[in-house]
Amino acid sequence: MPTLVLAGLLAGIVTSVSPCVLPVLPVVLTAGARRPWGVVGGLVTSFSLTTLFGSLVLAALGLPTGLVRDAGIAALVLLGIGLLVPRAGELLERPFARLRGRAAAPGRGGFATGLALGLVYVPCAGPVLATIAVVGATHRIGFDSLLLTAAFGVGTGIPLLVLAASGGALARRARFLRAHARGLRAATGAALLLVAAVTAFDLAAPLQRAVPDYTAAAQRAVGTEQLDRLTHAPEFTGITTWLNTPGGQPVSLRALRGKVVVVSFWTYSCINCQRALPHLERWSDAYRDAGLTVVGVHTPEFAFEHDPANVADQAKALGVTYPVAIDDDYATWTAYGNQYWPAAYLVDATGQVRRTSFGEGGYAGFEEQIRAALTDAGTPSLPRPTDVPDTTPAGALTPETYLGAAHAPLATSGSLVATGQTRGYTFPAAVDRDTFALDGTWTADPEHLTAGPGARLRLSFRATSVHLVLGGTGTVTVDGTRTIAVDGPPTLYTVLDKQAGPGELTLSLSPGTQAYSFTFG
Repeated sequence: MPTLVLAGLLAGIVTSVSPCVLPVLPVVLTAGARRPWGVVGGLVTSFSLTTLFGSLVLAALGLPTGLVRDAGIAALVLLGIGLLVPRAGELLERPFARLRGRAAAPGRGGFATGLALGLVYVPCAGPVLATIAVVGATHRIGFDSLLLTAAFGVGTGIPLLVLAASGGALARRARFLRAHARGLRAATGAALLLVAAVTAFDLAAPLQRAVPDYTAAAQRAVGTEQLDRLTHAPEFTGITTWLNTPGGQPVSLRALRGKVVVVSFWTYSCINCQRALPHLERWSDAYRDAGLTVVGVHTPEFAFEHDPANVADQAKALGVTYPVAIDDDYATWTAYGNQYWPAAYLVDATGQVRRTSFGEGGYAGFEEQIRAALTDAGTPSLPRPTDVPDTTPAGALTPETYLGAAHAPLATSGSLVATGQTRGYTFPAAVDRDTFALDGTWTADPEHLTAGPGARLRLSFRATSVHLVLGGTGTVTVDGTRTIAVDGPPTLYTVLDKQAGPGELTLSLSPGTQAYSFTFG
């Protein structure tokens, strides 16, 4: 747990010095002795609860994922008006005060103010929140997400409380602050309205993209802590369909006791998973007679990957012949505490998890552990090690680039994607590295962009190959020279291969074509 807690604290401290926090400071500086603690407490509480439960509640109610962001912007506007106009501020706090059974009064209602201010963090700290909001990927809230959120809240609150305590003392002692308290509150209200405008138009997106390493550290911490606790391999659970088994019969680790098992989590539209599949397939073929069973657990990332027919078609197209469990409800994913596509767990003949692997690469070392586990299980002889080439990309790559509004903030240049709207766009003069820009008419859906008349997309990237998940029916023309036909269920298409280093490409999409996400190699 220490690593997980430390990652959460660090991420919280980073967020506590973001521009969205600046409007909070004058509020606590000009408040009474107790109110700053209430403001910070309410802020951390609402921020944490919104992070944990927001996506879960919105999904259950069928509401758009951008609603939380819009609510945060609305709260900023209301608070700004409340600070600029004292009477309006009292009216805004009065409903919360009545819940506590007493009337609103100056110096009170700090917790209610903090509850509203906490929503500011939601749109502002997108990359960090993506780590805590495991709900968005697993549809469940586990102990690790609760612990990480608590650590994040503490990390956020500590600097604010220190500033609040010192600022409160200054406010009580400094004649200037006392004399100009109303002016400072008005300035704070104006600052809140400014932040609302900045947030509404995603002008802080470059800052959000500047802190990915803290997110990655927290993600690694979650996985590490879970693996430290995972010794006995959990049984496959909540599986809706089995592929590549006689009559679709289920597979169980209990029945496989005495054999060595590789449990591989994957999803078919993931290029990283696709590059790992040849190794898994070759291990299955080479070591099957020696006592190895490979079981793929297909846990979907996108909605279209929940369709068993799509999974079956793509598994066949990708040459997967070993058993595949369709884990649509994330039950087995959650049982393993998994966080990654692809991920592999080596289970020895006694049912213990002997080795884990996240992401691509390290195949030779993993195979050595397979051979050692087979030897320990009593296999008298083993075939020669396999020789499948390792195609894991080397060097810096553009990270996976989502196009759906549910993954905001998106890595865009120029006009920002209008969540849930159909509108026209125009290419900017230049596209920043590792971002995309739009031109023509597009509709922004939660998981994808749908092309309209004149739809074009320009991407600046670092990679030797570019892949794009596409759906619908239509065509995609790459740099005006090569056309890709799109038809059938959404899947991964290679739009560019063997590119020499960083580059830029322009795609022209026919109306109705759906674009989900870019991945790189």
